[in-house]
Amino acid sequence: MSGTLFLLPTQLGDTPWQTVLPAGSQETACRLRHFVVENAKTARASLKWLGHPVQLRELAIEQLPEPLKPADIERLLVPLHDGHDLGLMSEAGCPGVADPGALLVRRAHELDIAVKPLVGPSSLLLALMASGLDGQRFAFHGYLPQREPERSRRIAELEKESRQKQQTQLFIETPYRNAALFAALLAACRQDTLLCIATDLTLASERIATLTVTEWRRRPASADFLHRPTVFLLLSAH
Repeated sequence: MSGTLFLLPTQLGDTPWQTVLPAGSQETACRLRHFVVENAKTARASLKWLGHPVQLRELAIEQLPEPLKPADIERLLVPLHDGHDLGLMSEAGCPGVADPGALLVRRAHELDIAVKPLVGPSSLLLALMASGLDGQRFAFHGYLPQREPERSRRIAELEKESRQKQQTQLFIETPYRNAALFAALLAACRQDTLLCIATDLTLASERIATLTVTEWRRRPASADFLHRPTVFLLLSAH
C-alpha cells in the first residue's frame, strides 16, 4: 500500500509556529521521516522551527534537482511506493505554488497516490485578503521580466487585463530587485490604478498598504521596506 504525499507549509520567518499553523499540521509534519524539499538548508530550519522530535541528520531529506527530470521524480517517489508517508516542502510558503514541487504532485496523482495539503500560511492569499482588492477575480503571474523594456511592457499588459476583466493581478520579485520593480510600476501604471505592497507577511515587521499609483508617487516606500519578501498586487480602475 502506498503512503500519502503531504504538502507541508514552510515557515515565512521567525514567528512561532503556533501563531501561523494549526496543531494538526505541526503534528503531521513531526511524525514524517521522509521529505522532498526545494532547499535542504531552509527545510531543516523549518523542521527545527516545528520542533521535529528526530535528529535532523536521521531524517531522509532529498532536495529537488534542477532541472527536475522524469527519472528524478520516480526516484523521489520511491518512499511512497515502499509504504512511507512523504512530506513535500518548498523554500518558503506553500509547496506547488510558484514551486517546482508541482510536478511531483502531478505524478503522484497519475500513480493514484493520496495527496494531502496541510493548512498553513500562503503569502499570496494573505496578501489578497488584506489588500482590499477584488478577491473574486484574481491571477498570480509569478515573476515579471527583469529587464526593460520587457518589464514595463508586461506591467502595461497586466494592467490592461486587470481593467478589462476587473481582475486583481498578483506577482512577486526577488527582494533585492523589489526597488526596481516598484519604480517600474510607478512609471508604467495609470494614476488611478490601485497598488498593494504586502511585505513580511506573518512577521512582527509585517507591513501592508494599498494606495493609488498617484498616492504611492507622493509617498514612496522606504528602501528597507522594499528589500524584504513582498507580494505586489494591482487592480486597474475602469
